Amino acid sequence: MKKIFLILLASILSAGNPVAYSALGDVIYNHIDKIESLKDINAYESEIEKIDKYVKDVRTAKERGFAIEKGSESVDKIEYLNKLRTFSKTNDYFVRSANKKLLNSIENQDNSLFIQMVNSGLVSNEENKDKIIDYYFAHSEDINASGVIQVYLDEDLKLKKEKEKQKKVYKSKKMLEEEKITRIRKKDQEEQAKIEKQLDEEVKSKKLQIRNEQKNELFR
Repeated sequence: MKKIFLILLASILSAGNPVAYSALGDVIYNHIDKIESLKDINAYESEIEKIDKYVKDVRTAKERGFAIEKGSESVDKIEYLNKLRTFSKTNDYFVRSANKKLLNSIENQDNSLFIQMVNSGLVSNEENKDKIIDYYFAHSEDINASGVIQVYLDEDLKLKKEKEKQKKVYKSKKMLEEEKITRIRKKDQEEQAKIEKQLDEEVKSKKLQIRNEQKNELFR
């Protein structure tokens, strides 16, 4: 279900992007607003000028991408592709930077930077999920569980409930199996007792027959 949701989300995000070289362009265009939002984080104060220029250049390129899509011959496709390749490197730089700052925030116990990076949309949250959850629980009194963290907490709660449900089902099945085994053993014991009783009666009857025959022999 989660995989389907991510596919649908990616489809929605990329719906407003140029079709030309979309495999490269979608990642760049879908990250542009997130990268621009880094300007609101104090740790990126020294990179505001770089972010502004990048955002402006990417949005200009996006317009050219739509022009190519409409069949315009005024835009060189190769030049557009080369622009995307350059932007891809800058995009990767900011993604790496965001992940590094997340780890730095954990190491330095910077709660403010931690929550900003977690919710930036640029860090590899799935790869860092355990670190994020562990840090949150260690500082939960000072951190508001919003955004990504709340999603993780909800997922964990859902997972715990599912595990409890499966545990109950397993326990129920196990009890039924144990009851079945108990019934079989009881039946086997009853059959064994019945056989032993029958054999015992046959032995007694045989012994009695032998005694009677011996008595008869004595009185002849």
